[in-house]
Amino acid sequence: MEVAGGAPSPALQAAWLALARKIMASTEDVGERFAQEARRMHHGEQPERPIRGQATPHETLELLEEGIAVLPLPLPAAAKEPLQ
Repeated sequence: MEVAGGAPSPALQAAWLALARKIMASTEDVGERFAQEARRMHHGEQPERPIRGQATPHETLELLEEGIAVLPLPLPAAAKEPLQ
């Protein structure tokens, strides 16, 4: 769904923002420790839990090559704000 000029429709933008907020609310932000935390869970060193954080493209590729499922997903800063 796009409006004139190729921009996403307001309804699509609202749906994406709602999904991003749901992801933020249901995951733990581990920040730059994402790759290390994902590996520790994968190797059974700690219980699995839903996490999010930052990883470099190189770290993301390494995790995928190790068989650790990750999904790069840019979350908008507005997802941290209350829904208007």
